[in-house]
Amino acid sequence: MRKGGVILYPTDTVWGIGCDATNAEAVKRVYEIKQREDSKALICLVDSDARMQRYFRNVPDVAWQLIDSLKEATDAKPTTLILDGAINLAPNLIAEDGSLGIRITNEPFSKELCFRFQKAIVSTSANISGEPAAQNYCDIDPRILEAVDYVCWSRRQEHKPHTPSSIIKLKENGEVTVIRK
Repeated sequence: MRKGGVILYPTDTVWGIGCDATNAEAVKRVYEIKQREDSKALICLVDSDARMQRYFRNVPDVAWQLIDSLKEATDAKPTTLILDGAINLAPNLIAEDGSLGIRITNEPFSKELCFRFQKAIVSTSANISGEPAAQNYCDIDPRILEAVDYVCWSRRQEHKPHTPSSIIKLKENGEVTVIRK
C-alpha cells in the first residue's frame, strides 16, 4: 500500500478492497476495480479516534458522544460516520460536499493493519458496483481477485454471515441522519 498497491482484506464487516487513502492514483484504481463512478464516495477505516481526528477540520461533539457510546456497547454494530470537512486525504476520495465516511475498526486484523500503516485505509466492499458485497473470501468475484495487488491471508477459511456497517451522517451543526441501519 505504501507504493500505491490495492489489497483485499477482511474487515469488521464484509471483505474490503483497500489502499492508502491519501494516494489519489490508488483510490482511482479502487474505483476502476469496482467499476464504480468516482462521484460515489468510498469510506475509510482507522484504528483509533485520535487517528480519525487527523482527517477532519472539526469533529462535532455528537460524533464523540456516539463514538464513546459505541465503545461502551458490547454488542454494537460497526458504524460508519459521515463527517463534514474532510482533509489530508486523496481528493477523489472526498465527496463533492466535502464529507467523508470513516469507521474506527475494532476487528483484530483490520485494526492491526490500520495501526501498522499509520494512515487511513480505503475500505469499500469487495464487489463489482451493484453486485452483492462479499461476506466471506469465497464470495469474492474472480475479476476482483485478479485486479488487486495482494490478498490478505487472514480469515480466508471463514464461512459465516457478515453485514455492512450502519451509516450515520453527522453535520457540524449537530444534525443526525441515519443513512443505513
